[in-house]
Amino acid sequence: MARVTVEDCLMRIPNRFSLVHAVAKRVRQVREGADYLVHSPKNEDIVIALREIAAGKLRLYQEEPEDTNGTQEPDVS
Repeated sequence: MARVTVEDCLMRIPNRFSLVHAVAKRVRQVREGADYLVHSPKNEDIVIALREIAAGKLRLYQEEPEDTNGTQEPDVS
């Protein structure tokens, strides 16, 4: 994949706000030591996270809420 665009990622995660949240969470995971899921030399962590999403290597899971206050975060894996 030569260039990654937001449109490539929106095909996998259709909500822009969820996409931003997923990328931020994945960048934190990588910076804490998680391995990259795609080979992408010389790129910043955020670009690699976007490439992983566009390639279908990451999915967004939303857990069922335990309480009804509506404050749940989606899980990226």
